[in-house]
Amino acid sequence: MRPDKFHGRYENPGRPCAAAGCGETGEFRAPGERAPGFDGPGEWRWLCLDHVREFNAGYDWFEGMTPDEILAAQSPIAGWRPETRAFRADAGVDGVPRWADFDDPLDAIGARAADIRARAEGQRQASRFTPRERAALEAMALGPETDLHGLRKRYSTLVRRYHPDRNGGDRSHEVRLQRVVEAYQLLRKAAAFG
Repeated sequence: MRPDKFHGRYENPGRPCAAAGCGETGEFRAPGERAPGFDGPGEWRWLCLDHVREFNAGYDWFEGMTPDEILAAQSPIAGWRPETRAFRADAGVDGVPRWADFDDPLDAIGARAADIRARAEGQRQASRFTPRERAALEAMALGPETDLHGLRKRYSTLVRRYHPDRNGGDRSHEVRLQRVVEAYQLLRKAAAFG
């Protein structure tokens, strides 16, 4: 670098300094009225060396921040928060085994493969039912892995809980009972159980 060249100088003899009453060339940029954001990089104002030094001496990067925000911005790890997705213990992947949990990398790969197979099986089980049948399963609080025996057992349990003859005459659950009966009638004829 040449000794007469200042860092940050943009030589352009036709650009005047933005400071009022200055006749020098504006070769250094300073933040303008519009800050960088979603709409683009923002605006720059061009100043001569003396005026950019004056601007820099009075510039307050922390202007408008609370004391806690200033302290957080001055932290050596600012921008590298451990609670970000990439730095969480599970690396943002829910329920997936972590490399650190295993001594052998092949065990970690095997555990990951088992997790993928289990998820695929759950999706396959859910696809056995139509959307109406899945809604009926939800109404009965059953999962897609249920069988006809489990369906009948759950139906019996819910009828005992919600039927007024079985729960001491409490009629506040009649709407819920009706949903359970309709769900059972739909599910008992489902092709998934055939």
